[in-house]
Amino acid sequence: MAARTPASAEVTGAQTPSPRLVLFVCVENACRSLMAEAMFNSDAPGGWRAISAGTTPASVPNPRTAPMLKQIGLEMPLHPPQVLTPQMIEESKIHVTMGCLDDAACPARLRELEYRDWGLPDPAKLDDAGFREVREKLRGLVEGLTREIRLNDRMRAARASPSR
Repeated sequence: MAARTPASAEVTGAQTPSPRLVLFVCVENACRSLMAEAMFNSDAPGGWRAISAGTTPASVPNPRTAPMLKQIGLEMPLHPPQVLTPQMIEESKIHVTMGCLDDAACPARLRELEYRDWGLPDPAKLDDAGFREVREKLRGLVEGLTREIRLNDRMRAARASPSR
């Protein structure tokens, strides 16, 4: 489905810029990357949004992911686990992996790009306390990323504005 442009843009012929994307990647797109997407999008910097995908996605999210997000007041992303595509990689400005890029799971194209690896354990293999610990580490990392993006956007805007 194509995105609609606001009516004011249609009248003037101006295009609404597409949001800049953060791509969160893990193997199954069932726990960590889904949580990161939800966390980022709950407080995304202006003009940004997150998407997530897996190199070998699960058929359904881990059954503990939604309750773990609910505990911190967040909802699951609306999409099921989805496969990482070349288009997602190309369109994203920031690529974040969850600590699961190995030779078998990593698309070669992603390795050619700059990416951040957060090195988080797979919470699906942990008990509830371990799952919560991963969630909290992830929350701190996502908050740090949003602060970094906001700061960089402010600095870019300051450099672009004419001096008084």
